[in-house]
Formats: sequence, C-alpha cells, structure tokens
Amino acid sequence: MTSMAFHGGRLEGTVSPPPSKSHTHRAFFLASMARGRSVVSNALMSADTRATLAACRAMGADVEGDGDVKTITGGDLHAPGFVDAENSGTTMRIFAGICSMFDGESTITGDDSLRKRPMGPLLSALEQTGTVCGSDNGLPPVTVRGPNRGGRVSIDGGVSSQFITSLLMVSPMLERDSEITVEGDMVSAPYLDVTLHMMHLFGADAERDGNVFRVRGGTGYRPFDYMVPADFSSAAFPLVAGALGGRVTVRGMDMDDPQGDKAIVDILRMAGADVEVNGTEITVSESELKGCEVDMGSVPDLFPVVAVLLSTAKGDSRLYGAPQLKFKESNRIETVVNMINAIGGDAVATDDGCIIHGRPRLKGGAIVHKGDHRIMMSAAVASIVCDGPVTMDDVECCAVSYPGFPEEMAAIGMREEVI
Repeated sequence: MTSMAFHGGRLEGTVSPPPSKSHTHRAFFLASMARGRSVVSNALMSADTRATLAACRAMGADVEGDGDVKTITGGDLHAPGFVDAENSGTTMRIFAGICSMFDGESTITGDDSLRKRPMGPLLSALEQTGTVCGSDNGLPPVTVRGPNRGGRVSIDGGVSSQFITSLLMVSPMLERDSEITVEGDMVSAPYLDVTLHMMHLFGADAERDGNVFRVRGGTGYRPFDYMVPADFSSAAFPLVAGALGGRVTVRGMDMDDPQGDKAIVDILRMAGADVEVNGTEITVSESELKGCEVDMGSVPDLFPVVAVLLSTAKGDSRLYGAPQLKFKESNRIETVVNMINAIGGDAVATDDGCIIHGRPRLKGGAIVHKGDHRIMMSAAVASIVCDGPVTMDDVECCAVSYPGFPEEMAAIGMREEVI
C-alpha cells in the first residue's frame, strides 16, 4: 500500500473522467444474459468491474478482449457454484438476483468489508418467488437456489437501489411476468432509471409506474453493442477541485444521460461556483462559495466530495436525506465527518447526513478513509483548501472507480508526494 501527501495547489487544465462504474457493471451482466454476441466498449476496468466479469464467466458467459473493449457471448448459462465478489457490492447484489434464475445452488461471498453489508431485503424479496436463500443473519456469504419464476414481490426501498436493480435485471429471464413493488422510501432512485434505460437497450420490456415496476417475463435479452459513458460521480472530484482553487474542465460528459450524479453541476451552482456547460465539456472556476442545504438521497455517491466542497463555504450547510450512506464501503456519514474534522473542518454527523460549519481554511492532517475510494479522493481534493498537507495510506483504493486519479490530478497542478 502506498502512502501519499497531497499539498493542494492551483489547478488548471482539462481532465477526461473514467467511464461509469455502474454502467459497466450493468452492461457486463446484460450482455452475458443476452443470447448472442455483444461488444461493450469504453468499459471501466477496475477491481470491482473485474469481479463482475469473473462472475459472468462463472455462469458460462464467454468474455474476450483486452483493455476497455470486451466481446461477451451469452446465452448458455448455468448456476456458477461459488463466486467471490471481492469488495464489489454491486457485483454481490446484482449477481445474487441473477443466480435466482438457475435450478441450482450458488454461493456468493466477498472480502471482510463486503461481508458487513446488508443483503436481507433482497433475499426476502427473492424468497417471495420461491427462491431458497441463505445468509449469515442477512449478511454475506449468501446462497441462492432457484428457479425464480417471477410473479409479484415487494421490497424495502430504504437500504439500496441495487436490490431493486437486481430484481429488475433478472426478470426478463424468468418464466412469468414480474411486478416489483417498492415499499417506503426509494433511495438512489436515479440508478433505477439507468437500469431501466439499459435493459431497454438490450431488448427488455419493462416499465415503472411510481413505486411499482412491471417486467415482461420470458423475453430474455438480445445482444447489443454498448459504449459506456463517462462517469459523473468521478467527474465530481476534478470539478469540485476547480471550484476550490483554479479552473478545471472535464470533457466527454453527456448531460442527457440518466445518471443521477450529473446533479453535481446543479450542486456546484447552488454553492456559488462558476460553472459553464458547453456541449460535452463542463468547466468550473474558483469563486466564493456559500453554505447551502442539499438533499443527497438520490446521489449518495456525491456525499463525500460535496462535504469537502462546503467545508470552506461561507456559513452553515446541511447534507440530508441519505441514511443509506451508513451501508456503503464504510459508514460514509461517520467516515466523512471524521475526515473533515481531522483536517481542521467542523462537521457533525446526523442520522441521514451531516451539518457543516464552514471555515475560511482548513489545516490539513492525516486522514483514515477505511479503504473507501470516494473518501480517499475527496480528502485529496480537500488539500486545495488546507494550509498543510493531507496524508493518507492506501491511495491505490481509488482504482475501484478512478484508476490513475493521483496522476490525472498531478497533471493539472496538484502537488503530491509519496511518503
């Protein structure tokens, strides 16, 4: 593990953010379930998406190709037996639903962090279809034995939208039509728009009516050549960096894509940043920031970097609406608040977010990110408004979603050193 010190700096330049991790996961799984040959290009190749590819191979999909272009031939699938999702919650959750279509038992596990993340709501929903599920009191490793034939299910929507995505994506492969009713709050709802959009591209007949989703069964998926779009949640780091100190442009962004994290553009404007959108380019320049209130319920992945954005904004800020943050790679509410305070900020945790009292400058210091890639990168960005360096271990964890993040930030002026 590499330890680094980030010394901030005035950033100037253009960045091409990596492809979307959430789109890459979905494309790999959909292409694997489609009967025939699909090409997924501009895929994000990270530890998490490699775990998904391994799961696809384990259930019988053929995967070829080097780099970010993968040719996937699906159709003749089977229960995978045993699969290690490593640290990828998306792999674990989506694949558990997919495995329910097989008349055979599958076991899915992960690393220490993943084995602490809840699976109960998904397993309870699958059991309503006759699927036999096992777990360690709702935690991984999980076992799944189908066949899931579809029908009506209900699921708690307050923990993770990935559970609903899992049920949706397997539904066209099932014997009967599916009707999925989401009870309570529907957290991270924009990710479900992405799921439905991509299912349609691969030939599924699925619709949403409020909190009810209906999917036609027995259709399967058809092959489709898909190009993964750039990731707004990753673009948020250089964009916030520009707002804190400099002028940064990100390119290759599609403002018409259903990614919920494109809300970073509106959040930056709400906080007083100077934002220009010109086609597929977004430029953010330093300006005086002001405190604001932001509902993070639909965009929880932005929580760490938005907290950094507002840590030196004038006045108080409130981030709210995202209790599901407690079930991410770390308890992101607790870890983000600790990170902000460790470098001289003033943040207080709440049940669904945090309160931030803006300070003119931060002092820097050592932070603990608990292997959470988004907190690691947010802390590096925070160094721009620190009088001293921000230091941390295991900078490699950023490769989960943004391989090459330190190098790209250094190229536009971030001062860094290995310690």
